[in-house]
Amino acid sequence: MPHLTIEYSRNLEGESDLNALCLALQRSMLASGLFELGAIRVRARPCPHYAVADLLPQNAFADMILRIGQGRSDADKTAIGAALMAVAEAHFAPQLSSPHFALTLEVQEISAAFSWKTNAIHPRLRTK
Repeated sequence: MPHLTIEYSRNLEGESDLNALCLALQRSMLASGLFELGAIRVRARPCPHYAVADLLPQNAFADMILRIGQGRSDADKTAIGAALMAVAEAHFAPQLSSPHFALTLEVQEISAAFSWKTNAIHPRLRTK
């Protein structure tokens, strides 16, 4: 864990390189020092059906949810949230310059008692 999911309005496709955003966010998560490389997951999911604000066709959104395991301080959660938001704001600067875009981020802490994981990637990366 951490898993960062970006849901975005499909009208951003062609206007934004979402793969580049995923890579930039992954680098930011790794640079924070809070997460192991083998645990980081970043994915972007298009939303083909949506209704945003006043329903203008140019309205768009990107909603990010970072799910992390328990044990990090509020200061750590604030720092990673600010770092990820800065990356996303830089990426979406053209969209944010218009009055038709909304960008959000929420950090959620997952209860360890209700989280199961099997990760074959960790052993490979930990031996490097």
